[in-house]
Amino acid sequence: MSPYILSILLGIVEGLTEFLPVSSTAHLRITEALMKIPLSDSVCPLGSASCFQDVAYWNMYTIVIQVGAILALCLLFTERIVNFIRTFPQGENRDRNWFTHPISLTLVAFACTSVLALLLRKWSEKNLGSLTAMAIALLVGGIVMWVVDSWSNRVEPNTTHVEEMTLAQAIWIGVCQTLSAVFPGTSRSMSTIAAGQLAGLDRPSALEFSFLLSIPTMIAATGWDLLKEVHSSKADGAAGMATAHVVMNSERWIVLLIGIVVSFIVAFGVVEWFLAWVRKHGFTLFAIYRILLGTVLLIWGARYIGA
Repeated sequence: MSPYILSILLGIVEGLTEFLPVSSTAHLRITEALMKIPLSDSVCPLGSASCFQDVAYWNMYTIVIQVGAILALCLLFTERIVNFIRTFPQGENRDRNWFTHPISLTLVAFACTSVLALLLRKWSEKNLGSLTAMAIALLVGGIVMWVVDSWSNRVEPNTTHVEEMTLAQAIWIGVCQTLSAVFPGTSRSMSTIAAGQLAGLDRPSALEFSFLLSIPTMIAATGWDLLKEVHSSKADGAAGMATAHVVMNSERWIVLLIGIVVSFIVAFGVVEWFLAWVRKHGFTLFAIYRILLGTVLLIWGARYIGA
């Protein structure tokens, strides 16, 4: 398959799934496996410089392509973010402070996620990178989302605007977001939305805070992953495996740019649609999809896609 067409496909997958509660990590992993994209040195014959370079490039590509989705979200929420900055720290109704303003709550939630994710990252990277682990996370997360959304329909929310959130709610959501970092396939959106509903937020508020929290989280995660990839390449080079470096040429730059642009365009449309859908229908559809996909992967994933 042409690398340009492949990049369009991966850009669509990234843009479609990054902000939906279905796990973009799992969907990209599945797509890359189906398209036979090399993501591990183990698939390369000994001494194959081009194969090692392909592995380094596609690992880098998978990380950088998220930039498009991040930019789309920032653009969509520009007015909201500007308003938050303008009203900091007292808030629109002058009832907030340095610790309860939406900007502060977002940063607190992000800090909670970051600390716990860093403490647990080695265990996660060692034990939970397989499709089987992602399938289990998809299945369990779908069940949790379905149960929480059904429960929230019968309970009156105590928070209907992000501006009404408390520090305790932000900490709780930040801690729960760690699940997506520790268990690939859980979905950052799913963990924060479900956590918000359990904390008393209504659907629109839980979704909005999830989006707001995703901005610093995705920027930091993308930067961290890219730094690891570069550091790994340098370390391999120092050990005599210079072929592990990412080697860029005009074609690879174009392929990468295509992925970023496509993910930006698709994510821009998906966020608007997702907001409208959730207000009317809730999250049940996404929970069912997760359960079905997780079940299919557990039954047939190893045979047709790989471990």
